[in-house]
Amino acid sequence: MIVTCKHCRSRLKVDENRLDPAIRRFSARCPRCRQSFFIDLPDILTPAVEPDDDLRIETPVIPNQTIVITNQKGGVAKTSTCLNLGLSLALQEKRVLLIDFDVQANLTISLGYQETISFYNLYNRPPQELEAALIQTSYPGLWLLPSSKNMVLLSKKFFGQREYEFLLDRHLQKLKERFDYILIDTPPSIEFFTINALTTANLAIIPTPCDYLATHGVEQVINIINLIRKKTNPTLNIRVLVTMYDESTTASRMIFSKLKTLYPTLLCRTVIPRDERLREAQIMSMPVINYDQKSTSGQQYLALAQELAKSETKV
Repeated sequence: MIVTCKHCRSRLKVDENRLDPAIRRFSARCPRCRQSFFIDLPDILTPAVEPDDDLRIETPVIPNQTIVITNQKGGVAKTSTCLNLGLSLALQEKRVLLIDFDVQANLTISLGYQETISFYNLYNRPPQELEAALIQTSYPGLWLLPSSKNMVLLSKKFFGQREYEFLLDRHLQKLKERFDYILIDTPPSIEFFTINALTTANLAIIPTPCDYLATHGVEQVINIINLIRKKTNPTLNIRVLVTMYDESTTASRMIFSKLKTLYPTLLCRTVIPRDERLREAQIMSMPVINYDQKSTSGQQYLALAQELAKSETKV
């Protein structure tokens, strides 16, 4: 049986076999926002089997997932991850929206678009105009909300104002009903754009290479996300994704081992290797899976999409 949390609107799966059909209403605690609410049972239920006092609720991480790709360190494959994960999800017949929420507009350029409108041009217009401005890319199932250089004015206008963190979230509510996944690319810093993206997402993926400063950077981002959880988004989950991994080097293997020790429950099983095909695809403004279907990195992004699609949070 699927129920909806009255507070954060998370869809929760309840095991009917653990409920007593004689009890028509009971209290449950949402594993996402930790708020309690009442559930009224329907008239017909599967017969209970030794009901347990401890109700177990399972919360799927997906579908209708909004994912922010974030790290305050540059050169960690944020944009590459957003683009290639997005297309990999679209190849699974999902409707995917990519949002370029970075003034540098690297995601927009990576898809071959320039001099476009952006969220800045649309933030004060009705939701239907925002939807109409989306670019349907040449890849089936993949849309783009582009960025442009005028996005910098958005931060200057709103940063520090009351509830500025919810600006993007308010405009995405209608779009979330249309797409299975929304992926947001962010700048290499924790400021206006990243805070807005973290406030509206339910999953933050932190891409990190296996270099000397990687573990420190991941720790800093997780600390910031924990602050976001307390202030604006208590339902935000975290995954750490190892990118540009070179198994042939001792340093990479050592740092990867350290990451597994530090973040055993947060680390993605999928690892994105260092791959020249990925760099070549960037030059050609193409996702790597389209540039070379047999590329190692392309296959791993497909594996990451499958990993996310199968994952769920259990409490």
